[in-house]
Amino acid sequence: MKKVSFLMLLACIVTSPIIAQNSIDFKEFSLDNGLHVIMHKDNTTPIVVTSVLYHVGSKNEDPSRTGFAHFFEHLLFEGSENIGRGEYMKKIQSEGGTLNAYTSNDLTYYYETLPSNKLEMALYMESERMLHAKIDETGVETQREVVKEEKRQRYDNQPYGTILPETLKRAYSKHPYQWAPIGSLDHLNEASLAEFMKFYKDFYVPNNATLTIAGDIDYDQTEEWVKMYFSEIPKGNDDIYRPNIEEPKKQEEIRDVIYDNIQIPAVIQAYNLPPKNDADSYAMDMLSTYLTGGKSSLMTKELVDKQQKALAVAAIPLELEDGGIFIMYGITNMGVKADELETEIDVLIKQVQEEGVSEQDFAKLQNIIENDLVSKNSTMAGIAENLSQSYVFYGSTDHINDELAKYREVSREDLQKVANKYLTLDGRVVLYYLPKSEQPQE
Repeated sequence: MKKVSFLMLLACIVTSPIIAQNSIDFKEFSLDNGLHVIMHKDNTTPIVVTSVLYHVGSKNEDPSRTGFAHFFEHLLFEGSENIGRGEYMKKIQSEGGTLNAYTSNDLTYYYETLPSNKLEMALYMESERMLHAKIDETGVETQREVVKEEKRQRYDNQPYGTILPETLKRAYSKHPYQWAPIGSLDHLNEASLAEFMKFYKDFYVPNNATLTIAGDIDYDQTEEWVKMYFSEIPKGNDDIYRPNIEEPKKQEEIRDVIYDNIQIPAVIQAYNLPPKNDADSYAMDMLSTYLTGGKSSLMTKELVDKQQKALAVAAIPLELEDGGIFIMYGITNMGVKADELETEIDVLIKQVQEEGVSEQDFAKLQNIIENDLVSKNSTMAGIAENLSQSYVFYGSTDHINDELAKYREVSREDLQKVANKYLTLDGRVVLYYLPKSEQPQE
């Protein structure tokens, strides 16, 4: 679905740090049907980004019907009662626009970038997606095949591709975060058309959506169009299902071995994190960057460059609404055993827990984080996404302007504190990925 166009290149031009350092202005309002609308005006380039965040992800699914949210990410491009099958993408692209979508454990997000004189068309098409999506046997069967191919490419046939699902199902015992957004193909195959239609009616409703428009717009005209296309969409009939499940704190380490189609072993460690909007999240994000974020990170310098125990080390900090996980992995160097690499990883974690981070490293870390924030808000697409997530997950759209201050409040002592609080050996998951050639024969 991803294509490079002139508009995408044009959007990337807006990269001045002033955007992130200055307050990002916006206007917002809600319709009677519950749709929340956020508008940000920037007339420097003739583009506009229109996005809709649906507050539905894999955690909202029935455990016997996993993968629905991700499936709908694809299905809602099929067209609508008034947009022909396969025409959704063609209409946007024929106007020089780009479009895409993604699904996570917590949300599904759709967005398109268009010339600003095509904003009304984008709003019409998103309203069609919300009210008149085409959900029929033909579309369902088509997208089943698309998802099957995606799973084969990204998970089944990719070296180390199953790290996320294998880690999640061990890191969570109760919470529906225990399955990855890709879900189960068996569940999708078993599901009836009626089940898909019910999922659409339950979650893809205005009172579960945030519409964000950012770019070269006129506030009054945009509000008028929004009301024209979205006001008459009915509110969802039922309360939105939100899992009220507290994941119990693990008291023991969980260890396992995965035999994969790989040549080189890998070590995966996963630690449970606080909810996304918890105050500790800022310090944990900085700690993640310090440990594994790039070539100058502690573990890369020590394990890859100095000791040459690892070919690569990295982290996947999954910051999730109800409490995520910090996944850290290292791929061993030739001749290095998985347990040898794990020992050295643990030494470095213990070092941070006992000694903290030096003043010099902390100052460098602050600069990296601030540059990352500048990059996040350097395009209209980035601003639109950050505005919508600020409203949905932090309860205030103005969080986009508070974020930098929150990171600046983090001290060196805070990094040491969260290292001791969350990177605990007794409650973690440790997986060894080993070549199938090493699997014991039964």
